Amino acid sequence: MQIVVCCFQQFVVVVPALAFAPFGMPAIPFWMYVCASLLFVIGLIKILGELPQEHGVDKIMPFGRLFFAIPMAVFGSEHFTITASIATLVPRWIPAHTFWVYLLGVAFICAALSIATLVQARLAAALVGMTFLIFVLVMDMPGVVASPGNRFFWALALRQLAFSGGAFAFAMWPGSMRSTRPRPPSPAQPAKALAAIPRFFVGIPSLFYGVEHLLHPEYVPGIPLQKLTPDWIPGRIFLSYFVGVILILAGVCLLVNKKSRMAATSLGLTILLTVLWIYLPMLLAAPTDVVALNYFFDTLLFCGTILLLANSIDKETALSGGSSANQNA
Repeated sequence: MQIVVCCFQQFVVVVPALAFAPFGMPAIPFWMYVCASLLFVIGLIKILGELPQEHGVDKIMPFGRLFFAIPMAVFGSEHFTITASIATLVPRWIPAHTFWVYLLGVAFICAALSIATLVQARLAAALVGMTFLIFVLVMDMPGVVASPGNRFFWALALRQLAFSGGAFAFAMWPGSMRSTRPRPPSPAQPAKALAAIPRFFVGIPSLFYGVEHLLHPEYVPGIPLQKLTPDWIPGRIFLSYFVGVILILAGVCLLVNKKSRMAATSLGLTILLTVLWIYLPMLLAAPTDVVALNYFFDTLLFCGTILLLANSIDKETALSGGSSANQNA
């Protein structure tokens, strides 16, 4: 069995590299672009039919699941092109590292297609949310506990927590898959305490990231990881402070549940601006750089996470208001 798996791994890695070497495109970025392009086209076709139902700023809401699905597929492709590197992240006490890397790669790509096309999307989102939560508990928290003073370990753990929150928000609210317009209450609506979980999963990282932006504005904004913003990016320090303030304000609003839908929408648009202002130019400057690609899609996933949460909060607010109006009548 191990011989078969090893042969399959070599086939997946070597054949694409040989096939596309004449185009000057290494296998890893090539498959990342392929997955991103396919998901973009598939998701955009689906979304175009929904846009006429939306109005004003709500037209951005359907793109939230597309911004979430595209990076999922991109990261899924890496499970087949840099398998050995990803396998080293699996805890030692878990057997068959390579098997789990392949399985998660397939799962991420399938989940991305499901969410983009709204085919069994709630189930896919729930499984994705559980997967990211497991990542936090099994992979990230041991590093945090071992080095509690390392802010980057905290940033990574909270990043996975935020992704989990966005997926859970999408899975909990069926209406968020279709439209931002109010719908009648459904018996499947989650309890208030359960519905608050995605807000906390996104609000806590937002607050932490915002403080990090104010303390270390020289690092890339959005998710503050170990990369400095290039000097040639115009207004890089100002943008970092600006994003930091929005992250803090939005994080507080989400945690206390005041103006939370507006806060999440504003934060989602701010992170989208960051993707276009910072990460897209970085990617265009080095289009085959896997690090630049990962940072771009990682921040895009964060943007999608926040917009998914914003759309689900819109449902909660609308339904609560409708119920109150009916009772008063």
